[in-house]
Amino acid sequence: MVQKNGSIINSQACEMFPDSENVKTDFEIESHGGEAPQLRDQWKRKLDFLIACMGFSIGLGNVWRFPYLCYKNGGGAFLIPYFVSVFFAGIPLFLLEVALGQFTSRGIILAWNICPLFRGLGCASTLINFMVNCYYTVILGWGLHYLFSSFQSPLPWTLCDQWWNTAGCFSNETEQPNPTGRTNSSLMDTDPATEYWENRVLQISPGIDQVGNIQWELALCLLLAWIIIFLCICKGIKTSGKVMYVTATSPYVFMLVLLVRTSLLDGAREGLVYYLKPDWTKLADMQVWSDAGTQIFFSYALSLGALTALGSYNSFHHNSFRDCCLFALINTLTSLLAGCVIFATLGNMAKIANVPINMVAESGPGLAFVIYPKALGTMPYSPFWAVCFFLMLLLLGIDSMFGGVEGFVAAFADFAPRIHSDVRLRCAVVGSVCVISYLVGLSMVTNGGMYIFQLFDYFSGSRIILVVGFLETIAIGYVYGCRRFTKHMTLMYGFSLGWVPRLFWCVITPCFTLVLFVFSVIVYEELSYRRASLPEPYQFPGWSVKLGWMMASSSLLLIPITLFTEIVITPGTFVQVSYPQHIISVKISFA
Repeated sequence: MVQKNGSIINSQACEMFPDSENVKTDFEIESHGGEAPQLRDQWKRKLDFLIACMGFSIGLGNVWRFPYLCYKNGGGAFLIPYFVSVFFAGIPLFLLEVALGQFTSRGIILAWNICPLFRGLGCASTLINFMVNCYYTVILGWGLHYLFSSFQSPLPWTLCDQWWNTAGCFSNETEQPNPTGRTNSSLMDTDPATEYWENRVLQISPGIDQVGNIQWELALCLLLAWIIIFLCICKGIKTSGKVMYVTATSPYVFMLVLLVRTSLLDGAREGLVYYLKPDWTKLADMQVWSDAGTQIFFSYALSLGALTALGSYNSFHHNSFRDCCLFALINTLTSLLAGCVIFATLGNMAKIANVPINMVAESGPGLAFVIYPKALGTMPYSPFWAVCFFLMLLLLGIDSMFGGVEGFVAAFADFAPRIHSDVRLRCAVVGSVCVISYLVGLSMVTNGGMYIFQLFDYFSGSRIILVVGFLETIAIGYVYGCRRFTKHMTLMYGFSLGWVPRLFWCVITPCFTLVLFVFSVIVYEELSYRRASLPEPYQFPGWSVKLGWMMASSSLLLIPITLFTEIVITPGTFVQVSYPQHIISVKISFA
């Protein structure tokens, strides 16, 4: 039954209107109570969505994780498993999550009303997203601390006469003989940049069982980061969308400036060659494929629910397929560009210290807050270059948080649609989320906070997001029906993608994601943390590892719990519960 000017019909009627140019459609999933929710905001410009995805997904992992993985796993040869992962998992899952949000105009939890048995996927993604938000913002706190410290001359991490320095600190590695057999960690165990990071910024304790006190400077920096996030997203996408034009594009300016500067350094060429020189034997290593696949999930921010939330603000006929392809290209080029900046600098450091590059290369916080600041300290006008670098890091991280927090808020705002239209209520909800996340993050700015940070980083996502991505393809490809979903996409885009989505969502992507998960389990290593000032890495005690696995399993357990709950409380047969015709509706008005 169809009426003009906005009547509601069953979604199967969408197939009756293949000429989408003559139909204006606003899809919305009704609640079980039957009350149609209010319409949410939409991106004002077509480019807004792409900019938002760039800002959210392209972040610190592109700067400190991809370059290290590339050099570690065969240089240029690593690009083969990387691009395979892009085409087999990255693009298909990115498109699936965005199209799901765009079609339903809902956040990650209610979007799965199209397949209620798998609504737990939305709950799992939301919990993972919350945990990632809590620890990711701590990095911004560290970055703000370094940014403020960069306005000093000389830079404080280049000196050995400060209260945090030890008796063995030396400020120039070229004056220190290179003893035989010294490892990377022992080579820099009294370096001022290392001592500044561990003894001044973190004031790190010996282990996770000695949490110690909150570091008030880091706590204030963390608070400032959350205040910035709140102010930028409290009024919704109309505000954050404008801010993202600055935060998503400015890092490229800083990156290009740093690339020009670092490429002129002595040893930069050797660093770039080391970064991209292929070692084809690495392709037979499962660790390489596991690293490539998990890097795609991290750099594309898959299985966190935020992409679905960002897609839900698109107009119904927005061409998100085009944006998906553009995003994949930009993301890859950004990772390669960041790698060139990092390894040109590492090549210079290796040249100065007269050591191989692998003795100065590092991943994660150690690269951003020890190795690179140390390199910046050797340049003329070092405070200027330090400000550029840490501004770039902050801009990369802050807009990732815009998308992360927006995805979390949108997931719950759908249950109370007034939040989308009432600015005061939305500000209260966003403020509450920021306060709770800040309180959780305070545990990571204590003396033992780095160990808690490592626990969150290692267990809150990693292999878990592979499982969520695999189940997403199963839910859409087999339970809801891939053919059915692609017809919805045809209605949205005005053109058909043919058999390609069905091939990927039903066969290639689930198989590839499952293989990645198996590889990640096979190459699993116990959690450890390498402190630059100690010869051996710190091994986490058994109780903390168990706590980490409890953290990881808490999100996954939501999937079977929700599934069985849905079966018990929903009347009808199993097929009816799995394939709910009655809750999906489309508003159709003729142009």
